[in-house]
Parts: sequence; C-alpha cells; structure tokens
Amino acid sequence: MSDIRHSLLRRDALSAAKEVLYHLDIYFSSQLQNAPLPIVDKGPIELLEEFVFQVPKERNSQPKRLNSLQELQLLEIMCSYFQEQTKDSVRQIIFSSLFSPQGNKADDSRMALLGKLVSMALAVCRVPILECAASWLQRTPAIYCVRLAQALVDDYCSLVPGSIQTLKQIFNTSPRFCCQFITSVTALYDLSSDDLVPPSDLLEMIVSWIFEDPRLILITFLNTPIAANLPIGFLELTPLAGLICWCVKAPLAYIRKKKASISNGHPNNKIAKDSAAGAVKDCHSLYSKLHLSVLQVLMMLQVHLTEKNLYGRLGLVPFDHVVSLVEEINRLSDEFNPLNASEEIELALDRLAQALQVSMASGELLCTRDDLRTVCSRLPHNNLLQLVISGPVQQPAHAALPPGFYPHIHTPPLGYPAHTAHPTIPAHPALPAHPVQTFIPGMTFPYRPIR
Repeated sequence: MSDIRHSLLRRDALSAAKEVLYHLDIYFSSQLQNAPLPIVDKGPIELLEEFVFQVPKERNSQPKRLNSLQELQLLEIMCSYFQEQTKDSVRQIIFSSLFSPQGNKADDSRMALLGKLVSMALAVCRVPILECAASWLQRTPAIYCVRLAQALVDDYCSLVPGSIQTLKQIFNTSPRFCCQFITSVTALYDLSSDDLVPPSDLLEMIVSWIFEDPRLILITFLNTPIAANLPIGFLELTPLAGLICWCVKAPLAYIRKKKASISNGHPNNKIAKDSAAGAVKDCHSLYSKLHLSVLQVLMMLQVHLTEKNLYGRLGLVPFDHVVSLVEEINRLSDEFNPLNASEEIELALDRLAQALQVSMASGELLCTRDDLRTVCSRLPHNNLLQLVISGPVQQPAHAALPPGFYPHIHTPPLGYPAHTAHPTIPAHPALPAHPVQTFIPGMTFPYRPIR
C-alpha cells in the first residue's frame, strides 16, 4: 500500500480518488477469490480517508477541501464506479470500506459524502448504490443510519418542494432500500416532540408504499439469516415497532403540535384555521390507513416466524419498546386534560390494545398478560385494553388445537373431553332434555320477536 500511496501523492485530488478506487477494486477482487469474506485491514481504509475524504495522514497537516464542482465530480466518479462494477461482492466491500464508521475524525466527512452519494443515486436511479446503501443501513449502528435518513429527508422533503415524487419511484426499483429507509425514518421520528413528527409528504409516501404492498416492510427479515439474539444498537429487522409507535402516539402528538402553533402566534383567521384543520385531518386518515396495514403485517408474520423456527423465540416487537411507548402515552395523557382530549386518548389506547393483542397472538411480542397488566396499570381506563390485558379464558392444552389458538371465551372448542363426575361424588339425576326445534329448509321460523 505504501507504493500506491506514493504514486497517488503525485496526482491531483480527483485523479487520486479515481485511482485509489481502481487499486482497491483489484485488491479486493483478488482477496475475494481466496476468502468469501475478506478482512478489511487498516491500509485500504487509510488510503480512502486520505485520498477520497481528504483527511491528511500527518497530524499537523491541514485538511484539504474540495470545492463544490470538485465534490460533484467526485460523486460522479463514485456513481460510475458502482454502476459499472458487475460483481456485487466487490461493490459491497468497497462501499463498506468507504463508508463504515471508524470512530475517528474522518467520520463526519464520510457521512456527509455518503448522504450526497445516496441522494444523487436516488435522483438518477442508480440501483447498485441503493442496494449497497441498504446493506450499509442493516449493519451500521443506528445513530449513523438516522443521520443518513435525516440527510435524505432534508434533500427530498425540505430543500426542493415536490421532489418527494422522485423518492417515491424507488418503490419499484429498490424495495430493499425502501424497507431499510422506512426503518431508519421510524428511528429518526418518534413523535416525542414537534420536531420529531414526520413531514406530511414523507408520511403520505411511506403509507402509500406499505398500503400497496404490506410485505415491503418484511424484506430485510425474510432475506436475512437471523439469530434469536439480535445485536444491540442497530436498526430493528423490521420497522414494525416504530410504525406502531407512530400510529398509537399520533392522535396525541398532533394535539401538542396544534397547541404549539397557536402559542407561537400563527395567523388566527378562518382560512388559516381551516387549512390547518384540513392538513391534520388528512394526517389522521393516513395514520388510520397505516394502522390497518401494520395489523395485517403482524397477522401474516406468524407463518414466517414458524417457517424460520423463530416462533416464540424472536420478538420482532420488543417488549422494552412497548414499555417506552406506554410510558409516553401515560405522560401525554396526563399532559392533556382528559376532558379536552378524551377522543384522542381513547383512539390512542384503542390502537395500542389492537397492536398488543395481534402481536401477542401472532408471536411477535414475547411477554405474559401479567407483564402487560403491570406495564399498563397507570394508563387511563379503556374497555378494549382491559379485555386485552385480561386475556381470554384459557382452556387446558389439547393436542388437536393448533399452536396459538385462542379457545372461545364461553364454550370449549370441539374435541375437548366432556366433563365427568368425580368418582366419590354421586352424579346428579339426568335432567329432561330441552325440546329442540328441528330445522326444515323452506319452512317459516315459528317464533316471533317480542315487540
């Protein structure tokens, strides 16, 4: 690597960046012939930091700065490289070498360039880069994934009005990137403050994606070898926990946002009020649509968990997320007087109850009813939530019943043995049979309702 470095020092910045990609392509191609997962050592990383991210190797040297035109040319060089490289394994390892955080001063430059590269790839539809970015989001700590998501949201939801339409198109070209992007966006926007409520354009796009194909948010889960214990500090395998949080907290989060806009002295005329009310109504409709899609995904997941032998072993809706969500709902309920927000609190608790019931019944939430009763004990009363945390009347296990079957709450299902008298207690005399009305097709029903 030292010989390569000396030759690169004699070149200008853009030529050196292009040359280092060429040398590393050759280096990793040969490495991949000998090992399926070669270890990236310190040498290639240092070359990339010095000649791509312009971080000098000598401590006392001043960092070089590319002007805007040179930076654009560098992005074009990288776009062309990843588009022209036909071997996915080589693309992935070069992308990882370029943009995996190293915990040093080059990370800021690394993240800034990554955001611009992925943003350009979205604009010009460079699918190989989006696929590499999806893999990067999957194996990189969540704090960096959130930074990339923020950069993309700024570019496509804030910087240029209407550019969200360009972002929408990737649903058809790179579903895997869409899945990881949704997961990182739900980690970024948790509705805990007004700044962390997703922009309406972004919300509408994500809801339209998921409503069109709910399986979109399962792509990473379905295509990844999974262990029962997932690493801490990384994105979840699915965005389900984040999307449940959105749906449950939305009714109360938008009350807070409305109160903040009034206190900030926004126009008080009727047109402004009607416009704001219409926007909030649209958002509530989107969250209702999203909630339905999330429940559908939770129900279909049971089959996939069973196929992967992970049913009852892998909690795709982590219990600690549920605890945090319940604490936040409880805090918001206390903040907004129930007399002023009773409908919104009721809606939030109804959605929470539905998500808890379906995720427990389908095996995504691994906890007991007692755990739920303890966690939800301080929430305002809600009839549906009380039913969920109380649970159905459980019957003894029976071999004829499928796993996860909830017996009817009043009558035992077919196949259970009839009740037999205790051997030491005399049986009651048989009661006369109740007369049965025989059903004959075509005959009029003989009884009339009481009026």
